[in-house]
Amino acid sequence: MAKKYEVGDVLTGKVTGIQPYGAFVALDEQTQGLVHISEITYGFVKDVGEFLKVGDEITVKVLEVDETSKKISLSIRILQEAPPQRKKEVLPRKSLQDRVNEVDADGFQLLKDKLQEWIEQSGQ
Repeated sequence: MAKKYEVGDVLTGKVTGIQPYGAFVALDEQTQGLVHISEITYGFVKDVGEFLKVGDEITVKVLEVDETSKKISLSIRILQEAPPQRKKEVLPRKSLQDRVNEVDADGFQLLKDKLQEWIEQSGQ
């Protein structure tokens, strides 16, 4: 690496290659890093090529620098505003017995109503 890059640096780079797992980004003449597919944007990314093209100038943030292997992990997503979280409707939890009672109450009620009818039919 020609220049010393630190975790947290925000840089402008040029996309030099696209792979199914991410995009390679040139940070200077001798150094490039990888934006993993999971770090491109929020949400699901099926195809990196739908978001980036070779030659694109992009802003990235350094997530990790491995001096030994000379690899730099980059992120575009971390510089984006996170989408609002959808709130899940919280329903009161019922015990299994309460749920059985709700469902079975109708079934047993029908049997109870029919019982008198069956008793009368059997006596004839």
